[in-house]
Amino acid sequence: MTGSGRERVAEASSPPFGIAEVTGISMVPTLLHGDQLLVQYGARLRPGVVAVLRHPLQQDLLIVKRLIERRDGGWWVLGDNPDAEGDSRVFGAVPPDLVLGRVRARYRPVTPGRQRSPAVMLSWLVSSVRPVWSDRSASRRLRAR
Repeated sequence: MTGSGRERVAEASSPPFGIAEVTGISMVPTLLHGDQLLVQYGARLRPGVVAVLRHPLQQDLLIVKRLIERRDGGWWVLGDNPDAEGDSRVFGAVPPDLVLGRVRARYRPVTPGRQRSPAVMLSWLVSSVRPVWSDRSASRRLRAR
């Protein structure tokens, strides 16, 4: 889904944890195209967290966005890339029942064909596996726009 500005994720496991894959650029620099995500389904949600949700206008499409604030009608969500589209600026607040889970960590897959020696794998582990933190300033950024 290149250039669409939306992240699409594919569910690969059952609750309470699952794996999803990012497709798109709307969450750059936090998440990159091809990143794998550890998703905690049913986790406590609050402003600033990155979450997996069903697209409100196309509910068979799963997307990943940052929860900004609660509003009438649900969560206001934005991508971290201000130049990408496909968030609440387009489709409005997302009903709470469409928010499926919280992203806890991301990792970048090992490059196909790359040597897999212990040193290379350790280097990959250190550079590619990261927790996805909440952005406590997310709602302040929204108000500043």
